[in-house]
Amino acid sequence: MKKVFTYIKPYTGRMILGLVIKALGTFMDLGLPWVLARIIDDIIPLGEISYILWWGLVMLLLSIGARTFNIVANRKASKVARDVVETLRHDLFVKIQSLSGAQVDHFTIPSLESRMTSDTYNIHHMVGMMQRMGVRAPILLIGGVIITSTLEPVLTLVLAAILPLLGIIVFIISRKGIPLYTSLQNLMDKMVRVVRENISGIRVIKALSKSPYEKIRFSKVNQEVSDMESKAGLTMATTNPILNFVLNGGMILVVIVGAYRVNSGASEPGKIVAFLSYFTIMIHAVMAINRIFMVYSKAIASASRIEEVLVSQEDLKELDIPKETSSDHIVFEHVGFAYTAEPCIHDVNFSIKRGESLGIIGSTGSGKTTLINLLMRFYDVNEGRVLVDGQDVRSFDKQDLRRKFGVVFQNDVLFADTIYENVSIGRELPEEAVKKAIIDARANEFVEALDDQLQYKLAIKGSNLSGGQKQRVLISRALAGKPEILILDDSSSALDYKTDSLLRKAIEEHYKGTTSIIIAQRISSVMKLDNILVIEEGQVVGYGSHEELMRDCDVYQEIYQSQLIA
Repeated sequence: MKKVFTYIKPYTGRMILGLVIKALGTFMDLGLPWVLARIIDDIIPLGEISYILWWGLVMLLLSIGARTFNIVANRKASKVARDVVETLRHDLFVKIQSLSGAQVDHFTIPSLESRMTSDTYNIHHMVGMMQRMGVRAPILLIGGVIITSTLEPVLTLVLAAILPLLGIIVFIISRKGIPLYTSLQNLMDKMVRVVRENISGIRVIKALSKSPYEKIRFSKVNQEVSDMESKAGLTMATTNPILNFVLNGGMILVVIVGAYRVNSGASEPGKIVAFLSYFTIMIHAVMAINRIFMVYSKAIASASRIEEVLVSQEDLKELDIPKETSSDHIVFEHVGFAYTAEPCIHDVNFSIKRGESLGIIGSTGSGKTTLINLLMRFYDVNEGRVLVDGQDVRSFDKQDLRRKFGVVFQNDVLFADTIYENVSIGRELPEEAVKKAIIDARANEFVEALDDQLQYKLAIKGSNLSGGQKQRVLISRALAGKPEILILDDSSSALDYKTDSLLRKAIEEHYKGTTSIIIAQRISSVMKLDNILVIEEGQVVGYGSHEELMRDCDVYQEIYQSQLIA
């Protein structure tokens, strides 16, 4: 929670001003029952209408002032809560952007989404309520006790007996509520994951008639969330009936004792009426404090989850490793890596000279994409090293390293924006450069047929394009920045053989200085490249030209025979 409180600090001045205004309005509210008591006990017996009207005007002004000050203070509280959470959400987003692949795997994407949305909302609710009720409720409670002690010291003893009991009840129940809300947020992460998977895979689910199965799956996790929400809510909600029982019991005692005192002449009716008003005000104040503790319990759970991300240490630090002289553009030297305890690649060795092309082929799960993750330093190697231009990738500034690449990943993403923006992607590239990349990627065949061409608006994930069209737009994005290193990770799987062939020809002709790495399932996509790396179960089992592999590599021969000869 400490880290989250630092976001409130810059707004301290605005908060203090709002709290002062709130306090003034609250004091005016507290003055109303006192004025009423004075009118009943002192003014009405005088029989002077002018006095009654005057004190009635005082009550009216107090009421208007209290409402005005409270409205102004509430607006200021809302603005502070908005600005605090806006900054917090921004920093959390930036931090998420900087997380390594391993850290994203640890937190999980659904959990990060939940922390960005529901957890920040809980903080927003807490910051706003603490300003609106965090001052008002204690002032009403403490001020009410002080004023009632001057009006009716005997009846105030009833309050003195009740208030400590109320505080103990709220404290005990709140301690039980915080862990429950933490568990609830974790279950919310699970539900977000299920929803996310279903929405992204909706076509597959429909195609395989799996809707009933997915409904059962969602119902199960939804029920878990509902049960935990009920448990947390019921635990915190038990304070209301308990507090009501105690407070109403106190109210009964006040009425009984007050009636005896008025009847005996020890007190006056106006004071009893005022005391009952103050008692009602204090009941509402205690209930408000209870609500504050409920909101605070949720916020504590959410703040700890947000803080966990914000304080996570950078695990891809730049190392001071001297640069070496090398004629190779990319080198993998005895590289080993594991996502979990089980290594997924080990002792990988190969090198590429600048301007050469490398194809990577292997079975699903053999480690092809992992090599790209290590090259672009989304993860750090466990063993060995990866060099670019003789420099260990761990010694690069990450942004400088990644600017060298143009890349199309497996299952890459198109955004709900124009084709131009999806290709330029914030780089503000000249329109001519974008058009050239689109032509080289063979995307002009359909882009030029669109009414708006480059300004054609894509739907989320490019759902208004075919699979092959999406891949060509993504390849255009990779080519548009004229990268030093071009990586195409299974990016031509939806292209027909002719388009695939024309694409490889355009890359060969127009990007001669670019080092190309093409990961493919089809042997036809890599057989004409300078070198081909064959990887099987995380190990390099073949490296060389198509002719060399056909002579020396059994695995490559099997792939060739299964795809082309058959």
